[in-house]
Amino acid sequence: MAILSDQERRHFLEVVEARHNSRSTVVASQLEVKHWYDVVGEATVADAVLDRLVSGAHRIELKGKETMRKKKRRADEG
Repeated sequence: MAILSDQERRHFLEVVEARHNSRSTVVASQLEVKHWYDVVGEATVADAVLDRLVSGAHRIELKGKETMRKKKRRADEG
């Protein structure tokens, strides 16, 4: 995943701030939260975004076995 540009970072923060404590927001990602700092690219903005998203959040982490894509790839290679 690419690091967000300055403009993307600002837009992401604006959306999260606008919805904070007033609207529900669903975020789905295959990226673990601990890696969001790397993708956001600026620790202060990442802190602000995560603070607003995580406060009062219902967080669901799904763990599973190997994905169907990996299984298919292995089958195609073998």
